[in-house]
Amino acid sequence: MTWTVADRELVSWLGTPDTDVGWCGYEIDARPDAAWLLHAMYEHESGATELTYDERWQRRLAAGLAQPTAINGVNLDAKASVPGNDLGRSEHPGPGWRRLRWTELAARVGEPVVEEGKYPSFSSLSGARPGGSWRVSIRPPAEGSLDRESWLAMIEVLTAWSPGGVDTPCIAYFGPGASGEFDSGVTVSGPLGDAADLYDHPSGHGSPSNMWAADRSWITWSDWDLCGTKVAGPTELTEALRAAPDLEAVRLPWC
Repeated sequence: MTWTVADRELVSWLGTPDTDVGWCGYEIDARPDAAWLLHAMYEHESGATELTYDERWQRRLAAGLAQPTAINGVNLDAKASVPGNDLGRSEHPGPGWRRLRWTELAARVGEPVVEEGKYPSFSSLSGARPGGSWRVSIRPPAEGSLDRESWLAMIEVLTAWSPGGVDTPCIAYFGPGASGEFDSGVTVSGPLGDAADLYDHPSGHGSPSNMWAADRSWITWSDWDLCGTKVAGPTELTEALRAAPDLEAVRLPWC
């Protein structure tokens, strides 16, 4: 892997451990424009079912096929439902599943793709989750990381847009929430052409918390609690991301 450990000082323009360790990555502004890449979800080609992930889990517990999730003697399964989202890296689930765009599902349930004033997160598209749990016929968007296919598609757009192309020097940061390095996270540097390798970097669980060009012409942000990844940079880059057929990119002016 060509990405190597770099000085934590490279992250200081976003925040320092003394003020903000960037636990789930550093939130970014528009710089001067931005697109949110909505993490991919999928629907089974056999059609919808009423069974939810929580109901399926409860059936497994009742049948003795699984053990309750417990911390310090507290049965978490009795306290909350199982939503069904992955946390961290995800990818196309394989044969029998098709990409389900947020826009398609939003039209189906009569809701905005992302409610005004909100981030793309677990709270989005609530009409598709009876009782807070997704139906098992849908693989919902993962929290905390772009899906693998969208990550690769984003890298293609960034490479085509950046003057340095594949040789564009970049820095990536895995916050403590993703890396487990609680003092300062993990900082690495490498060429944009090898950014696909970051998705499986041992310090993370998918896309890094932040990645940016060394000249700071663009920057990404994947927060551990969100189902969308923000890419900030010039308007021309935002439009290129929105035009990419393998990405679902939207502008959310309020965040």
